[in-house]
Amino acid sequence: MALPDIRERAGYLFLAVVVGHIILISAQVNSRSGIPLLQAVVFGAFSRVQETAAAVVGVGRSFWQNYVDLRRARGENADLRHRNAELQARLQQQRSQVEESVRLHQLLELRETAQLATTAAQVIGGSATPDFRTVTIDKGRRDGVRAYTAVLAPAGIVGCVVTPSRGTAKVQLLVDRNAAIAALVERSRAQGIVMGTGEDLLRMEYLAATSDIKAGDTIVSSGIDGIYPKGFPVGRVERVERAGSGVKTAILRPAVDFYALEEVLVVQTPPQAPAPAAPEQRVSRNEGGK
Repeated sequence: MALPDIRERAGYLFLAVVVGHIILISAQVNSRSGIPLLQAVVFGAFSRVQETAAAVVGVGRSFWQNYVDLRRARGENADLRHRNAELQARLQQQRSQVEESVRLHQLLELRETAQLATTAAQVIGGSATPDFRTVTIDKGRRDGVRAYTAVLAPAGIVGCVVTPSRGTAKVQLLVDRNAAIAALVERSRAQGIVMGTGEDLLRMEYLAATSDIKAGDTIVSSGIDGIYPKGFPVGRVERVERAGSGVKTAILRPAVDFYALEEVLVVQTPPQAPAPAAPEQRVSRNEGGK
Protein backbone atom coordinates (compact mmCIF):
# COMPACT_ATOMS: atom_id res chain seq x y z
CA MET A 1 0.00 0.00 0.00
CA ALA A 2 2.99 2.29 0.47
CA LEU A 3 3.93 2.25 -3.19
CA PRO A 4 0.65 3.74 -4.52
CA ASP A 5 0.75 6.43 -1.85
CA ILE A 6 4.24 7.41 -2.88
CA ARG A 7 3.18 7.56 -6.53
CA GLU A 8 0.09 9.68 -5.68
CA ARG A 9 2.18 12.09 -3.69
CA ALA A 10 4.74 12.24 -6.47
CA GLY A 11 1.93 13.04 -8.93
CA TYR A 12 0.67 15.89 -6.74
CA LEU A 13 4.18 17.19 -6.32
CA PHE A 14 4.79 17.06 -10.07
CA LEU A 15 1.52 18.89 -10.72
CA ALA A 16 2.45 21.57 -8.20
CA VAL A 17 5.85 21.98 -9.82
CA VAL A 18 4.27 22.32 -13.27
CA VAL A 19 1.76 24.88 -12.05
CA GLY A 20 4.48 26.82 -10.27
CA HIS A 21 6.61 26.70 -13.38
CA ILE A 22 3.70 28.01 -15.48
CA ILE A 23 3.13 30.79 -12.98
CA LEU A 24 6.79 31.78 -13.06
CA ILE A 25 6.82 31.76 -16.83
CA SER A 26 3.54 33.78 -16.92
CA ALA A 27 5.01 36.34 -14.56
CA GLN A 28 7.96 36.84 -16.93
CA VAL A 29 6.06 36.69 -20.21
CA ASN A 30 4.22 39.86 -21.28
CA SER A 31 0.96 39.98 -23.18
CA ARG A 32 0.47 42.01 -26.37
CA SER A 33 -0.50 45.05 -24.30
CA GLY A 34 2.79 44.88 -22.39
CA ILE A 35 1.21 43.70 -19.15
CA PRO A 36 2.64 40.50 -17.62
CA LEU A 37 0.53 37.54 -18.63
CA LEU A 38 0.07 36.39 -15.01
CA GLN A 39 -1.20 39.83 -13.96
CA ALA A 40 -3.60 39.91 -16.93
CA VAL A 41 -5.01 36.47 -16.08
CA VAL A 42 -5.39 37.26 -12.39
CA PHE A 43 -6.96 40.64 -13.15
CA GLY A 44 -9.37 39.05 -15.63
CA ALA A 45 -10.42 36.40 -13.13
CA PHE A 46 -10.95 38.89 -10.33
CA SER A 47 -12.72 41.34 -12.63
CA ARG A 48 -15.25 38.65 -13.48
CA VAL A 49 -15.78 38.05 -9.77
CA GLN A 50 -16.12 41.77 -9.11
CA GLU A 51 -18.53 42.19 -12.02
CA THR A 52 -20.71 39.35 -10.75
CA ALA A 53 -20.63 40.72 -7.19
CA ALA A 54 -21.47 44.22 -8.42
CA ALA A 55 -24.41 42.87 -10.42
CA VAL A 56 -25.71 40.97 -7.39
CA VAL A 57 -25.29 44.04 -5.16
CA GLY A 58 -26.98 46.24 -7.80
CA VAL A 59 -29.97 43.92 -8.00
CA GLY A 60 -30.23 43.84 -4.23
CA ARG A 61 -29.94 47.63 -3.97
CA SER A 62 -32.56 48.08 -6.72
CA PHE A 63 -34.93 45.66 -5.01
CA TRP A 64 -34.50 47.42 -1.68
CA GLN A 65 -35.04 50.84 -3.21
CA ASN A 66 -38.14 49.61 -5.01
CA TYR A 67 -39.41 48.09 -1.77
CA VAL A 68 -38.77 51.31 0.14
CA ASP A 69 -40.34 53.36 -2.64
CA LEU A 70 -43.34 51.04 -2.69
CA ARG A 71 -43.79 51.38 1.07
CA ARG A 72 -43.49 55.15 0.75
CA ALA A 73 -45.98 55.18 -2.14
CA ARG A 74 -48.43 53.08 -0.13
CA GLY A 75 -48.15 55.47 2.78
CA GLU A 76 -48.67 58.45 0.52
CA ASN A 77 -51.67 56.77 -1.13
CA ALA A 78 -53.21 56.04 2.27
CA ASP A 79 -52.66 59.66 3.28
CA LEU A 80 -54.18 60.90 0.01
CA ARG A 81 -57.19 58.62 0.46
CA HIS A 82 -57.68 59.95 3.97
CA ARG A 83 -57.43 63.55 2.80
CA ASN A 84 -59.79 62.81 -0.08
CA ALA A 85 -62.33 61.34 2.34
CA GLU A 86 -62.07 64.43 4.53
CA LEU A 87 -62.55 66.70 1.51
CA GLN A 88 -65.54 64.67 0.35
CA ALA A 89 -67.08 64.95 3.82
CA ARG A 90 -66.51 68.71 3.86
CA LEU A 91 -67.95 69.04 0.37
CA GLN A 92 -71.03 67.05 1.36
CA GLN A 93 -71.43 69.20 4.47
CA GLN A 94 -71.20 72.36 2.38
CA ARG A 95 -73.74 70.97 -0.07
CA SER A 96 -76.09 70.19 2.82
CA GLN A 97 -75.66 73.70 4.15
CA VAL A 98 -76.36 75.19 0.72
CA GLU A 99 -79.46 73.02 0.30
CA GLU A 100 -80.65 73.97 3.78
CA SER A 101 -80.11 77.65 2.98
CA VAL A 102 -82.16 77.26 -0.21
CA ARG A 103 -84.99 75.52 1.67
CA LEU A 104 -85.00 78.15 4.42
CA HIS A 105 -85.01 80.92 1.80
CA GLN A 106 -88.01 79.31 0.10
CA LEU A 107 -89.74 78.96 3.46
CA LEU A 108 -89.07 82.64 4.22
CA GLU A 109 -90.49 83.64 0.84
CA LEU A 110 -93.60 81.55 1.53
CA ARG A 111 -93.96 83.18 4.94
CA GLU A 112 -93.77 86.64 3.41
CA THR A 113 -96.13 85.95 0.51
CA ALA A 114 -98.71 83.97 2.52
CA GLN A 115 -99.51 86.97 4.74
CA LEU A 116 -100.39 84.61 7.58
CA ALA A 117 -99.18 84.34 11.14
CA THR A 118 -96.96 81.25 11.02
CA THR A 119 -94.34 79.38 13.02
CA ALA A 120 -91.40 77.66 11.34
CA ALA A 121 -90.77 74.09 12.46
CA GLN A 122 -88.52 71.17 11.61
CA VAL A 123 -89.68 67.62 10.96
CA ILE A 124 -88.10 65.37 13.58
CA GLY A 125 -89.95 62.10 13.05
CA GLY A 126 -92.41 60.11 10.97
CA SER A 127 -95.14 57.55 11.48
CA ALA A 128 -94.08 53.99 12.15
CA THR A 129 -96.80 52.49 9.94
CA PRO A 130 -98.15 53.45 6.50
CA ASP A 131 -101.71 53.17 7.88
CA PHE A 132 -101.18 56.50 9.64
CA ARG A 133 -99.30 59.00 7.48
CA THR A 134 -98.07 61.52 10.01
CA VAL A 135 -94.91 63.41 10.90
CA THR A 136 -93.73 64.98 14.15
CA ILE A 137 -92.49 68.57 14.28
CA ASP A 138 -90.34 70.27 16.92
CA LYS A 139 -92.89 72.96 17.85
CA GLY A 140 -95.85 72.59 20.21
CA ARG A 141 -98.32 74.49 22.38
CA ARG A 142 -95.64 76.63 23.97
CA ASP A 143 -94.82 77.91 20.46
CA GLY A 144 -98.44 78.73 19.63
CA VAL A 145 -99.20 75.50 17.76
CA ARG A 146 -102.78 74.30 18.16
CA ALA A 147 -104.90 71.47 16.84
CA TYR A 148 -106.65 71.79 13.48
CA THR A 149 -104.20 74.33 12.12
CA ALA A 150 -102.74 74.02 8.64
CA VAL A 151 -99.13 73.05 7.94
CA LEU A 152 -97.52 74.42 4.77
CA ALA A 153 -94.38 73.88 2.73
CA PRO A 154 -92.96 75.93 -0.17
CA ALA A 155 -94.42 73.38 -2.61
CA GLY A 156 -97.92 73.44 -1.13
CA ILE A 157 -100.10 72.09 1.67
CA VAL A 158 -98.62 69.43 3.93
CA GLY A 159 -101.54 68.64 6.25
CA CYS A 160 -102.84 69.80 9.60
CA VAL A 161 -101.86 69.52 13.25
CA VAL A 162 -103.89 66.82 15.02
CA THR A 163 -102.10 66.28 18.34
CA PRO A 164 -100.06 69.14 19.81
CA SER A 165 -98.03 68.62 22.97
CA ARG A 166 -96.00 71.12 24.94
CA GLY A 167 -92.87 70.96 22.79
CA THR A 168 -93.85 68.92 19.73
CA ALA A 169 -96.86 68.21 17.55
CA LYS A 170 -98.15 65.44 15.32
CA VAL A 171 -99.13 66.47 11.80
CA GLN A 172 -101.56 64.46 9.71
CA LEU A 173 -100.36 64.43 6.09
CA LEU A 174 -102.77 64.95 3.20
CA VAL A 175 -102.06 61.43 1.97
CA ASP A 176 -103.35 59.90 5.22
CA ARG A 177 -106.49 57.88 4.50
CA ASN A 178 -108.43 59.92 7.08
CA ALA A 179 -107.34 63.32 5.70
CA ALA A 180 -109.55 65.56 3.56
CA ILE A 181 -109.41 69.11 2.23
CA ALA A 182 -111.84 71.29 0.29
CA ALA A 183 -110.23 72.11 -3.04
CA LEU A 184 -110.89 73.46 -6.53
CA VAL A 185 -109.43 73.32 -10.01
CA GLU A 186 -107.26 76.40 -10.39
CA ARG A 187 -108.07 76.77 -14.10
CA SER A 188 -111.85 76.19 -14.15
CA ARG A 189 -112.69 76.73 -10.43
CA ALA A 190 -114.60 73.42 -10.31
CA GLN A 191 -114.85 72.32 -6.67
CA GLY A 192 -114.56 69.00 -4.89
CA ILE A 193 -113.09 67.27 -1.84
CA VAL A 194 -109.54 65.88 -1.94
CA MET A 195 -109.00 62.81 0.23
CA GLY A 196 -105.95 60.83 1.19
CA THR A 197 -105.56 57.24 0.09
CA GLY A 198 -102.95 56.05 2.58
CA GLU A 199 -100.54 55.73 -0.33
CA ASP A 200 -98.63 58.26 -2.45
CA LEU A 201 -101.63 59.62 -4.39
CA LEU A 202 -104.68 61.73 -3.58
CA ARG A 203 -108.26 61.32 -4.76
CA MET A 204 -110.57 64.25 -5.59
CA GLU A 205 -114.23 63.30 -5.24
CA TYR A 206 -117.68 64.91 -5.48
CA LEU A 207 -116.90 66.45 -8.84
CA ALA A 208 -119.97 67.02 -11.00
CA ALA A 209 -120.09 65.12 -14.28
CA THR A 210 -119.98 68.47 -16.07
CA SER A 211 -116.94 69.70 -14.13
CA ASP A 212 -114.16 71.09 -16.33
CA ILE A 213 -111.17 69.09 -15.13
CA LYS A 214 -108.46 67.26 -17.04
CA ALA A 215 -105.04 65.73 -16.64
CA GLY A 216 -102.38 68.32 -15.85
CA ASP A 217 -104.72 70.69 -13.99
CA THR A 218 -103.44 72.17 -10.74
CA ILE A 219 -105.67 71.67 -7.69
CA VAL A 220 -105.54 74.30 -4.94
CA SER A 221 -107.20 74.70 -1.56
CA SER A 222 -110.57 76.47 -1.63
CA GLY A 223 -110.45 77.67 1.99
CA ILE A 224 -114.06 76.75 2.79
CA ASP A 225 -113.17 73.98 5.26
CA GLY A 226 -112.07 76.45 7.93
CA ILE A 227 -108.64 74.86 8.35
CA TYR A 228 -106.59 75.36 5.21
CA PRO A 229 -105.97 78.84 3.76
CA LYS A 230 -107.20 79.46 0.22
CA GLY A 231 -105.10 79.20 -2.93
CA PHE A 232 -102.28 76.87 -1.86
CA PRO A 233 -101.29 73.95 -4.15
CA VAL A 234 -102.69 70.55 -3.23
CA GLY A 235 -101.69 68.46 -6.22
CA ARG A 236 -101.78 67.96 -9.97
CA VAL A 237 -104.32 65.82 -11.83
CA GLU A 238 -102.90 62.62 -13.28
CA ARG A 239 -106.13 61.19 -14.63
CA VAL A 240 -109.91 61.66 -14.42
CA GLU A 241 -112.28 58.74 -13.85
CA ARG A 242 -116.08 58.55 -13.97
CA ALA A 243 -117.28 57.41 -10.56
CA GLY A 244 -121.00 57.22 -11.35
CA SER A 245 -123.78 58.64 -13.42
CA GLY A 246 -123.45 62.15 -12.09
CA VAL A 247 -119.93 62.51 -10.61
CA LYS A 248 -116.27 62.29 -11.54
CA THR A 249 -113.20 61.31 -9.58
CA ALA A 250 -109.73 62.67 -10.22
CA ILE A 251 -106.46 61.03 -9.17
CA LEU A 252 -103.84 63.58 -8.05
CA ARG A 253 -100.12 63.60 -7.55
CA PRO A 254 -99.48 65.59 -4.32
CA ALA A 255 -97.71 68.94 -4.72
CA VAL A 256 -95.50 68.16 -1.72
CA ASP A 257 -92.90 65.40 -1.62
CA PHE A 258 -93.74 63.97 1.80
CA TYR A 259 -90.59 61.82 1.82
CA ALA A 260 -88.35 64.91 1.64
CA LEU A 261 -89.98 67.13 4.27
CA GLU A 262 -87.52 68.87 6.57
CA GLU A 263 -88.91 72.35 7.33
CA VAL A 264 -92.56 73.49 7.41
CA LEU A 265 -94.70 76.46 8.41
CA VAL A 266 -97.53 76.04 10.92
CA VAL A 267 -100.37 78.52 10.50
CA GLN A 268 -101.29 80.17 13.79
CA THR A 269 -104.76 81.43 12.90
CA PRO A 270 -107.41 80.48 15.49
CA PRO A 271 -108.85 77.07 14.57
CA GLN A 272 -112.56 76.70 14.00
CA ALA A 273 -114.63 73.97 15.59
CA PRO A 274 -114.40 70.61 13.83
CA ALA A 275 -117.16 69.99 11.33
CA PRO A 276 -118.82 67.09 13.25
CA ALA A 277 -119.53 69.41 16.22
CA ALA A 278 -121.61 71.88 14.18
CA PRO A 279 -124.84 69.80 13.94
CA GLU A 280 -124.85 69.23 17.73
CA GLN A 281 -124.56 72.96 18.33
CA ARG A 282 -127.46 73.66 15.98
CA VAL A 283 -129.62 71.06 17.77
CA SER A 284 -128.82 72.66 21.13
CA ARG A 285 -129.83 76.06 19.89
CA ASN A 286 -133.11 74.68 18.46
CA GLU A 287 -133.95 72.94 21.71
CA GLY A 288 -133.22 76.11 23.60
CA GLY A 289 -135.67 77.94 21.34
CA LYS A 290 -138.42 75.47 22.11
